Amino acid sequence: MTGVRRPGGTRVLPGDPPGGRRALAMWGVGVSVYFVAVTFRTSLGVAGLDAADRFGVNASALSTFSILQLLVYAGMQIPVGLLVDRLGTKKVLGIGAVLFTVGQLGFALSPTYGMALASRALLGCGDAMTFISVLRLGTRWFPARRGPLIGQLAGLVGMAGNLVSTLVLARLLNDVGWTAAFAGSALAGVVVLVLLLLFLRDHPEGHAPEPVPHQGAAYVRRQIAASWREPGTRLGMWVHFTTQFPAMVFLLLWGMPFLVEAQGLSRATAGELLTLVVLSHMVFGVVYGQIVARHYGARLPLVLGTVGMTALLWAAALVHPAETAPMWLLVVLCTGLGACGPASMIGFDFSRPVNPPERQGTASGITNMGGFIASMTTLFAIGVLLDATGDDYAVAFSAVFVLQAFGITQILRLRGQAARRERERLVAGRVESVHVPV
Repeated sequence: MTGVRRPGGTRVLPGDPPGGRRALAMWGVGVSVYFVAVTFRTSLGVAGLDAADRFGVNASALSTFSILQLLVYAGMQIPVGLLVDRLGTKKVLGIGAVLFTVGQLGFALSPTYGMALASRALLGCGDAMTFISVLRLGTRWFPARRGPLIGQLAGLVGMAGNLVSTLVLARLLNDVGWTAAFAGSALAGVVVLVLLLLFLRDHPEGHAPEPVPHQGAAYVRRQIAASWREPGTRLGMWVHFTTQFPAMVFLLLWGMPFLVEAQGLSRATAGELLTLVVLSHMVFGVVYGQIVARHYGARLPLVLGTVGMTALLWAAALVHPAETAPMWLLVVLCTGLGACGPASMIGFDFSRPVNPPERQGTASGITNMGGFIASMTTLFAIGVLLDATGDDYAVAFSAVFVLQAFGITQILRLRGQAARRERERLVAGRVESVHVPV
C-alpha cells in the first residue's frame, strides 16, 4: 500500500486531504458561522422572561418558540444535507448566514408574537444549514483520522456560542434593552457572512469531489435511500437521538424551572448550574474526540456509558428521599449532562465511514435529525406531564427514561449490522481515506 509519507510516521493515501494551517484557517471561517448561529439559537434561553413581557404570552406560548425552532431545524436536516452534497459548503453556509441574521434582526424588531414566531422559524432554518456544512468542510480539508476530533471541536465551538448568549447577551438585555441587544447581536451575522464570502473555499486544490449530475427528484430519492440503507447511518441517527436530548431539553427550556421550582434554588444559582453544563460539555468534547480518534472501538462503549450515567444521575436527583436533592448531586448531574452533546457527536463517526464523499451531507443530515426529534418530543412530553400532574417534576422528567430506553434498543439492534458493513467498506477500499501506521 503506497502513499505520501507525512512527518510523524503516517502514510496518507491519495485522496486524503492534507490538513495543515490552511485547512485550519478554512475550518475556522466555517466554524465561526456555526458559532454565531448557536449564539442566536440559544439567545432566547436568557430572554424568556423578557419575551413573555414583550409579547404578553404565557409559558405555553413561550415554549412554542423553542419547539418551532427545533421543528424547523430537524425538518431541514435532510434537505440541507442534499444541498451541501449538491451545491457545496460555501453556498449553503452563505444562505444559512443570511437567513439566521435576518431572523435575529426580525426578532429584535417584531412588534407582535406572530412576527416574532416567524422570525425564530427563519432563524432556525438558517441555523439548520450550518452544522452539517461545517462537518462537510472538516471532511474536505482534514485527513479522515482527524474526523472525530474535528467534529467534537465543532461542537465545542457551538457551546462557546451558548456561553456568549448566556453571559454577554443577558447583560446586554439588562443594559440596553430588547431591540438594541438583539439588533446589535445581528451584526455578528453580517461579519461572518463577509468573512465567508471573501475567504472560504470548499476544498483544497486537487481534492475537488467528483461532479454529481443532478437528476431532479430521482437524484434526491437515490441519495436518501442509499444513505438510509447503510446501517451505520441509521445507527448514527439513533446514537444522536439517544444521547443529545437530555442536555438540550435541560438547557433550552426545562432546566431553569426544574432547578428553581422543584429544587428551590435562586435564579442566579440555577443559572450557574446551567453554565456548568456548557463548560462540562466543552471539556467532555475534547476528551471524547481524543479517545475516538485514537481508539475507534471506543465509540459504542462511550455512547452506552454516557446514556447509563445520565440515566442514573437523573434517577438519583428525581427520587432523592429528601424534599430537594442536595447541591452536590445537582452539581454532579449538571456535570454529567455535559457529556450528552459530545456523545451525540459520535453518531457521525458511525455514519461517516460507510458513506462515500458524495453522500456525506445527506447522511449527516439523517444522523443530525435524531437528537432534535428526541428533544422536541421530550420538550412537549414534559410540558404535558407537568400540566397533568400539577407540576410533579419527578413524573414529568420520567419521559427522559422512556426515550433513552427506546433509543438503546435501536442501537443494540443495529450495532452488529453496522460493524459488519463498516468492515466490508474498509476491506473493499471504498472509504474516502485510510490512516496506515508505519
